[in-house]
Amino acid sequence: MTSVQGARARARVEITAAIKDEARRQLAAEGAAKLSLRAVARELGMVSSALYRYFPSRDDLLTALIIDAYDAVGAAAERAHAAAEAAAPRDHLARWTAVCRAVRAWAVEHPHEYALIYGSPVPGYTAPQDTVAPASRVGLLLVSVARAAYRDRGIALPPLPATLHPEAERLAADLAPDLPPAVATALVFAWAQLFGLISFEVFGQFNRIVEDRDAFFTTAAERLGRETGLLPKP
Repeated sequence: MTSVQGARARARVEITAAIKDEARRQLAAEGAAKLSLRAVARELGMVSSALYRYFPSRDDLLTALIIDAYDAVGAAAERAHAAAEAAAPRDHLARWTAVCRAVRAWAVEHPHEYALIYGSPVPGYTAPQDTVAPASRVGLLLVSVARAAYRDRGIALPPLPATLHPEAERLAADLAPDLPPAVATALVFAWAQLFGLISFEVFGQFNRIVEDRDAFFTTAAERLGRETGLLPKP
């Protein structure tokens, strides 16, 4: 790569970052539904035609922001998991709780980005396939914790009503064929409840109800892990 090409590449990276930063500011101020390429260009002192060379449409810009948000929360969860694993390699419940706490901490620190990926759908926008892998990072990490616990015999099979057996077998086949259907089903329960807890906090549903939210969430996350079948380290 020539020095001219390198300068152009760096300039493109910087401009792309500036566009995303301004778009995030508009998300915070107006919400995703009102995100406008023209408004972003105006705030950056660019003509719209120049911005379209970076993001051909509003949906392309939204997709980039969504992928960034999923990757950010996924990376935060993975760092917490690695730290917990290094501190206590076979304490699966501690690793689970660390992942949950990291997701919550990221969401509280980035409420508008959290709302973009876990809030109301953006009218007229359909997420493309590109978002699937980033969106799966937290869920796959929780599955990996349960898988390690099952391998180490650190998991107790949660109860599974007979009426749910067919759905549980389907879930296990789709999500974690190496785990018992009861565990796979409990993981889906826990995943939904985890983000329900976080959404209640981020979107203000706990106002004037839960005061010590850190302790409340930690207890809830540990309970979700136990309900999934994770056993505390002896």
